[in-house]
Amino acid sequence: MEIQLTAKQLKITPALREYVQQKMGKTQKYFDHIVWGQAFLFVEKRSHKAEMIVHAPGQTFRAIATAADLYSAIDLASDKIDAQLKKHKERIKSRHKPKTSDTMSEAVPPVEPSFAVSRQPVYPMTPEQASEAFDSSERVFLVYLDKDTDQVHVLYRREDESLGIIQPVRKLKR
Repeated sequence: MEIQLTAKQLKITPALREYVQQKMGKTQKYFDHIVWGQAFLFVEKRSHKAEMIVHAPGQTFRAIATAADLYSAIDLASDKIDAQLKKHKERIKSRHKPKTSDTMSEAVPPVEPSFAVSRQPVYPMTPEQASEAFDSSERVFLVYLDKDTDQVHVLYRREDESLGIIQPVRKLKR
């Protein structure tokens, strides 16, 4: 990365140049494709200012810091640039992450429900006759027409081995 160093009302020493290059070089750990950087150092009355600009493809990062001495100002500006670069890199990573719901749907295709159709003749019976017929058959349930109500009922075996009857009821409209 090429670094351009400019100073106003101040002489650039080799130690200062080396320090700025070291601080600006830290930006390479976030992005390998940083094009070039600029550092402007100012002295105004009793304060020292450092402005750092980093140019990356499609993005420019800028930070200004003021401190009592020049090295502190350079440190502060460098920290600000690092924070901006880190935030930008996290944003880029989060944009390219696939959503977890999408990856789950791609990995496991949705299972379409399948139905087994069982056709049974329906005979008019009492609940007692239906229980006798159910016990003599190997079926999981028995559908019968109740003699008293003329409605279809379903007889089935419950988990506690007792028998249960499902009686359909029409939903009342409100």
